Amino acid sequence: MSGNNYASPIESILHEGRVFAPSEEFRARALMNDPAEYERLWRESIEEPDAFWSRVASELHWFQPWQKTLEWDCPWVKWFSGGQLNLSYNCLDRHVASARRNKAAIIWEGEPGEIRTFTYQQLLTEVEKFAGVLKRLGVQKGDRVAIYMGMAPELPIAMLACARIGAPHSVIFGGFSASALVDRIHDCQATLVITQDGSFRKGTEVKLFPVVEEALKACPAVQSVVVLRRTGTPIEMQAGRDYWWHELMATAKPGTRAEPLESEHPLFILYTSGSTGKPKGVLHTTGGYSVGTYLTTKWVFDLKEDDIYWCTADIGWVTGHSYILYGPLQCGATVLMYEGAPNHPQLDRFWDIIERHRVNILYTAPTAIRTFIKWGDEHPNAHDLSSLRLLGTVGEPINPEAWMWYREVIGKNRCPIVDTWWQTETGHMMLAPVPGVVPTKPGSATRPMPGVLAEIVDKDGNVVPDGQGGFLVIRRPWPGMLRTIYGDPQRYVEQYWSQIPGSYFTGDGAHRDKDGYFWIMGRVDDVINVSGHRLSTMEVESALVSHPAVAEAAVVGRPDEVKGQGIVAFVSLNHEHREAGMLPGLKEELRKWVSKEIGSLARPDEIRFTEILPKTRSGKIMRRLLREIASGGEIKGDVTTLEDFSVLARLKEEE
Repeated sequence: MSGNNYASPIESILHEGRVFAPSEEFRARALMNDPAEYERLWRESIEEPDAFWSRVASELHWFQPWQKTLEWDCPWVKWFSGGQLNLSYNCLDRHVASARRNKAAIIWEGEPGEIRTFTYQQLLTEVEKFAGVLKRLGVQKGDRVAIYMGMAPELPIAMLACARIGAPHSVIFGGFSASALVDRIHDCQATLVITQDGSFRKGTEVKLFPVVEEALKACPAVQSVVVLRRTGTPIEMQAGRDYWWHELMATAKPGTRAEPLESEHPLFILYTSGSTGKPKGVLHTTGGYSVGTYLTTKWVFDLKEDDIYWCTADIGWVTGHSYILYGPLQCGATVLMYEGAPNHPQLDRFWDIIERHRVNILYTAPTAIRTFIKWGDEHPNAHDLSSLRLLGTVGEPINPEAWMWYREVIGKNRCPIVDTWWQTETGHMMLAPVPGVVPTKPGSATRPMPGVLAEIVDKDGNVVPDGQGGFLVIRRPWPGMLRTIYGDPQRYVEQYWSQIPGSYFTGDGAHRDKDGYFWIMGRVDDVINVSGHRLSTMEVESALVSHPAVAEAAVVGRPDEVKGQGIVAFVSLNHEHREAGMLPGLKEELRKWVSKEIGSLARPDEIRFTEILPKTRSGKIMRRLLREIASGGEIKGDVTTLEDFSVLARLKEEE
């Protein structure tokens, strides 16, 4: 994209005045509970970043201390140069040498209902054994390993084993097609694939090994495949290439030591797809990513020693890497993992899990929250959720009404909500409240985290006045930032560092209010140009969802001869408002509602009711596909991340 495409500012038309300070009870127990001290630390992180980050890094284990905290030659960065560490060591060995040795590290629940618990000692033993297996199969430091699995506990074991021996992993979401696998395996030149026969979701088996088998017909460089037996479905193994996990582990011995790795040694490659073109291999390295995920996990989730922490993401996405595995385990947390769907066998599965395991911290996506709203309050209300003390959101901006429902129905008005903004590319949270010291506002990710110099600018890089929409950029390097696009450094420079020279271009529009709080307005591609006014689709969606009949909405633009673009809203209703007889009147009511909430300029030209919206497997609405449907065009570009392909046919039928 070119900066010239976004010459005029984005107009912010959403207004939200509610503010929620942490309760005295929460503040008294919080790790960070002195606002003045937090402000001092935040200022230090901006004015003396080397001193700040060195102090944080020193809380982790280093085999060799670093000589230089930061080397920056825009856009190329090195953090903790000369230092040597190992992330697997910091997640496991460090705790096993302490009182946490017999503490639960991972509590796993399968969709059929089985539960497995791994203490830090047990997890270390499994990781040491599997690291030895990888070495026996010829994997050496620097070799890439592709992992295509469901949410089995062996997935984090495999990742930690790769990190232990310095083999960068590339986790591919267990649901992608064979062609998506081929692209990713080829791009990172993986020589070994770890998979399983299948996984369980919504009561059925998701077959994984057959997809790998199909993909490997076009991947001759792959020499070995390790297969975890999960479902027991018979599969055809190829002698000399395919190995059962359990058979390899039966003869494996613990004791594989953590390899001291240079701070900038590659840790993982994670592929994120653009709207068109081949997926981008986002490369993260060891030292900075370790430090960034450690600090943000500790401060934002206010982790206590006895907390049960549940991030509902799939480990196939960056949220799972950073906030199921690496961040929480570095902090010595007890992490809950769940294999399956939130609506199996009933619509209350999540709330049942929270009640049975006495979960204290819940981190989930706005899309999931809006789905829970659509299913009805009776499901969470049927369960004891009193163990919860902190709620979090991740993945996309959350509209204020969903935020309030989360606070009132799930948190019973006593749990702070940490709304977090970050990206695959940033590695860890960039905007988020530290809950003991930062009051929250529904729909705002509040303020930049320590060490993050974020600004909202125009196309020339000039800071825009508070309240005016613009482009969210990061002015300074941060520890967990991506180092490059794997194998394509030019794409890295062009995509992230050429739009606003000297700044990291996030691709998001935002505005900042008078209190310094940031409000994400969505991707700059998700902006509608109506009669010369550039409107954020997220704000129009937020107005629609504030109507009691609406559970979820996605807004896109379509060509309009008079206005440039017209507004088309795809709306999913709450279950009690789906009677077909009321739909015509409801359409006009919703159009008037938007006019009243945020102004006639944002009044939708067309409203289409739909039972379901097209989403990626990580829960993000694929507005690009809706734009093509609204404009009457054909579906183009990358659809490999679409969760349910039948949605497209149903949307076309509803035209």
